[in-house]
Amino acid sequence: MPAELSPIDKAKFVAAKRAVEYVQSGMKVGLGTGSTAAWMVRCLGERVREEGLRITGIPTSRRTADLARHVGITVTSLDDAKWLDLTIDGADEFDTNLNLIKGGGAALLQEKIVATASDQMIVIADAAKEVAQLGFYPLPLEVIPFGWQTTKALLEETLISLDVMGTDCTLRMNGERPLLTDESNYIIDLHLKRIGNPRQVALVLNQIPGVVENGLFIDICDIVVVGHGDGRVTVRDINAGTVTDYRVISATTDNIFADMGD
Repeated sequence: MPAELSPIDKAKFVAAKRAVEYVQSGMKVGLGTGSTAAWMVRCLGERVREEGLRITGIPTSRRTADLARHVGITVTSLDDAKWLDLTIDGADEFDTNLNLIKGGGAALLQEKIVATASDQMIVIADAAKEVAQLGFYPLPLEVIPFGWQTTKALLEETLISLDVMGTDCTLRMNGERPLLTDESNYIIDLHLKRIGNPRQVALVLNQIPGVVENGLFIDICDIVVVGHGDGRVTVRDINAGTVTDYRVISATTDNIFADMGD
């Protein structure tokens, strides 16, 4: 384990370390974007270098692609890979049904495409990302630049009729200019505070002209690996219906996890 990590970084690291144990040689693996996903990419690179793990990574952003190449992971495009064995990514929020809010890193469009083209999606997160109900974290939408103010007005009008607590929408900025995604689109963040019916909200938002995709990931995630600041991890598998806790047994062993049971 890297020395002198803050509790939050330790949580991200142990979650990433556990998640990459699901990866086997020969797999095509979707590589997420964000600070937690970056730990995962580094952990995978370590397995490639030290264990000879043979994988092909499909990055969800240019910065993830750059990091993957830097740590020795072979990368390719989704068009070349066609279908993936597994995607590992972070999340801004997740609920008890493993529904997610994603897009804090402005890569939600590519992340959702890659995740839905995978046999399995594993999310890595620190414990603070778990919520009883989605919506405290702003919900990102990727929108085309043309007519974005009209799109924003339509969003605010539409949100009034949905089961949410807030209707404020803000354009995400990069300094004095609108932030641009890898697809040269804008991000509008919806400050909903609470989302009563995530499935309905996701369907309705994608019907608004100008909206490319929303950051609600519904029925996509299979497993969440939650890291804790003391080095523990909790694995929730929604298909198996299991919750398993692990603990770090040694900072120097190759496999630092021991099963503590359900």
